[in-house]
Amino acid sequence: MRSPEDQQRVAAYGVARSRNEVLLVRASSATGVPGTWWLPGGGVEFGESPAECLAREFMEETGLVARVGNVLDVVSDVAVWDREAVRLHSVRLIYEVVVEPGSERPETDGSTDAVRWVRYRDLEALPLIPWLRDLAVTHLIPR
Repeated sequence: MRSPEDQQRVAAYGVARSRNEVLLVRASSATGVPGTWWLPGGGVEFGESPAECLAREFMEETGLVARVGNVLDVVSDVAVWDREAVRLHSVRLIYEVVVEPGSERPETDGSTDAVRWVRYRDLEALPLIPWLRDLAVTHLIPR
């Protein structure tokens, strides 16, 4: 077995709120974590600003136009992806987002397959991706 290759990924994600809810997307079978829920967003492409990335990813994953606000948090972690022999260092920029009125729709043939508004009190019952579970405790679940 070969040693994992070290890679780094910068991504931007958005926290869109409506009353007592937050907008989440569900990981599709195309990912290594199908069925988990996370914030809309994804990897920053070469030459793209994090805000441009987030607006693009938000439209792709939710069908909604996002106005990107201030940085809410930055999270960083390292995960080993055995099936790809990669050790991935992810740096995630988490932004406040305001969505323009519209109807959300799920992404087709992408990294997500569902989109929905989730009440804060229901977050703990969902299979959240680990980095979002930590972020939810800090920024989303009322104390």
